[in-house]
Amino acid sequence: MKYFVRFSYDGSKFFGFQRLKNQVTVQEEIEKALSKIDQSNVNIKGAGRTDRGVHAKGQCAHFELVHNIPPTGLKSVLNKLLFPYISISECFVVKDDFHARFSVTQKTYCYRIYTGEFDPCLYDYTYECSKDFNLALMQKVANLFIGGHNFCNFVSGKRVSYDAIIDVIFFQEEGDYLNIYFIGKSFYRYMIRNLVGAMLDVGRGKRTLDEVKMALDDPDYIYSFSTVISNGLYLMDVKYKEF
Repeated sequence: MKYFVRFSYDGSKFFGFQRLKNQVTVQEEIEKALSKIDQSNVNIKGAGRTDRGVHAKGQCAHFELVHNIPPTGLKSVLNKLLFPYISISECFVVKDDFHARFSVTQKTYCYRIYTGEFDPCLYDYTYECSKDFNLALMQKVANLFIGGHNFCNFVSGKRVSYDAIIDVIFFQEEGDYLNIYFIGKSFYRYMIRNLVGAMLDVGRGKRTLDEVKMALDDPDYIYSFSTVISNGLYLMDVKYKEF
């Protein structure tokens, strides 16, 4: 039987989502718990990989179990085994053709910037910096990223295709916090961290809007923009057409 789970985790406690040899990862911890419950070797497929330090409020995955376990009971036992840094919010049975990654229709990420007085308790969960940027300029950069583009200059690593569509980018100010939301279907390695870095580079006068335009329009015209730390990045939500 195939199950779906939606869950959150504190990324500062793991070496990312994907299973790694000799490192503690989110995938490994969930698979260990499920294997213990089902008394079989259980593998999970996530909606996407998050890097070391990246958090999640709404990560998703699917897996198959040998035994028919009621979802409510499975959720309860999982939360006991995964406490305190991973928490399952939803668990239910899905159709055999469902895939947590390939069935995705939209993802929402949030990057959190804190501009108040430095607080070591916030370091693992935000990008702490002085408010030395022009927010209006950052919003102009964000507008350039919306729509379909080749994001080669804003992605780390080699890919077959760098094409992606960003549906929405919006800013939310909450006191000393600046939250930047990204909504789209596909986001590649370091992509959001590089996009935020480019916004801050322009907002701080280190780069220009024209340089960002050139980097988008001509993938062969290589520009290097800043990459912000992973601590402030959150996978907030994943949507599917099935539910």
